Amino acid sequence: MSRLFSWILNVSYLATLLTASPLVLWSALRHGKHREGFAPKLLGLAPRRSGNRPCVWLHAVSVGEVNLLATTIAELSRQRLEWEIVVSTTTKTGYDLAKKKYADRTVFYCPLDFSWAVATAMRRIRPRLLVLAELELWPNLIAAARRHGAAVAIINGRLSDNSFRGYRWARPLVGRVLRQVDLIAAQSAQTAERFIKLGARSGTVHVTGSLKFDGAQTDRANPRTIELRRLAGIDDDDVVLLAGSTQDPEEQYALDIFKRLSPSHPRLRLILVPRHPQRFEEVAALVDRSGVPWERRSKLGETAPHSRGSANSRGLASRRSVLLVDTIGELGAWWGAAAIGFVGGTFGSRGGQNMLEPAAYGVATCFGPNTWNFRDIVAQLLAANGAVVVRNAAELEEFVGRALDQPVWATALGERAKQLVLSQQGATLRTVELLCRLGRDLPGTRHNRQAA
Repeated sequence: MSRLFSWILNVSYLATLLTASPLVLWSALRHGKHREGFAPKLLGLAPRRSGNRPCVWLHAVSVGEVNLLATTIAELSRQRLEWEIVVSTTTKTGYDLAKKKYADRTVFYCPLDFSWAVATAMRRIRPRLLVLAELELWPNLIAAARRHGAAVAIINGRLSDNSFRGYRWARPLVGRVLRQVDLIAAQSAQTAERFIKLGARSGTVHVTGSLKFDGAQTDRANPRTIELRRLAGIDDDDVVLLAGSTQDPEEQYALDIFKRLSPSHPRLRLILVPRHPQRFEEVAALVDRSGVPWERRSKLGETAPHSRGSANSRGLASRRSVLLVDTIGELGAWWGAAAIGFVGGTFGSRGGQNMLEPAAYGVATCFGPNTWNFRDIVAQLLAANGAVVVRNAAELEEFVGRALDQPVWATALGERAKQLVLSQQGATLRTVELLCRLGRDLPGTRHNRQAA
C-alpha cells in the first residue's frame, strides 16, 4: 500500500474521529465506554514481546469473537507448542473477557488503523501471523503486517448480505486490501464466492465451515453450568426460560410472558441476559417495576441474595423469580441451564446473536425475524426443524406456552438442533491446518527482528 493512500486513510479516520468525538465523550462519561485503552489504541502501545518464538497475533473485536477463538487457540497450542499466541481486542468488554479467558496469554487493545499506531504495534509484537476473526478489513493494519514480514489470515470469514452490498460500493479499495490477505477461511461456499467477487485471490479462499459449531458446548453437565445452576438455586424440576443477548424491548416481552404463564406453571423460571453491559441498570429497574421476585447474578453466592417484591423464603423465590445476569462472558454456560430459549437482538435492528449456543445444548429455541447476521446458520436450523421464528411478542408467548404444555415437542425440537450442531463440527481442525501450513511457508526472517 502506498504511503499516500495510507495517509489519505489517516486523514479520513481523523475526520471520522473528530465528527464522532461528542458521542465518544458522552459514552465515556456516561458508561465508561471508550475510556479505557484509548491511548494504547491511538499510539499502538502493545506490550513489547520478548524472545524470538514464532508469534501468532489473533484479533477478536468483542465478546463474541473472543469466545469464538477458544477452540482455535486450543488447537493451535496443541499442534504448535513452539508458537507464542497473543490476543488483541477492540472493546472493553472483549478485553476484560479475554484477560479472564486467556489469562496465560498476552492480551492487549488492538491499535486503531492509523499508520503510526499499527506500525508501532507490529514492531512491539513481531508476529509471524496476523489472524483476524470473521471480517476485520483494516487497510493500514494489514499493510503493516505485510511490511513486517507477517502473513495475514481471516478465519471464520463471513459476509452478510448488507456487508456484501456495502463493500461492493468500495470494491476497488476492498479488493486492494483483500489481495494482501494470504488466507481466507470462509464459513460457507456463498461467503467464499463473495470474497472472490470483492477481489480476493481465488487461491487464498477456502471453505472451512463455521467455528461457532465447534465452540458450542453440548454437555449440560459441564462444570460451569452445574455451578451456575447451584448458585441460582435451579432445581431439576424447574423449567428455565432464558432470553439471551437481549435488547429493548425484548426484556419487557419476556417479563410479560413470564408473569402471565408462571401462575399456571409454578416451576417456571426466567433468566434475562442483556447484550450490552451499559443496559444492566436499565433492565434492573425494569424488572424491579414488574413486581416479581428477582435477583442479580452479581449477587449470587453472597450471604444475602438480592431479591425484590417478595418476603417469601429463598426456596419460593427461586421457583418463581427472575434472574438478571449482569456479568460478562457467562451466557454460553447459562444456556446449559435452559429448557426454553429466546435469542435476542432479533426483534430490532441488530440482526440477531449467536443461536448455536442454545441449539447445541438442545434448548427449544426461538428467535425473531431479524437474523441477517446469522442467515446461513438460521437457514440450517430451520431446514432441520431445529428452531422456530416468532414474528412478534404474541408469537413468542405462543411458542413458550407450547413448549411448557408440550414438553415432548420441545425436547424433540431441541434434539434436532443439537444433532445439526454435532453434524457440522470440524471447522477448527480445517482452519488450524491451513494456518499451520501458512506459518510453515513463511521464511521467518523479518518477523524475528527485535522491537525498535
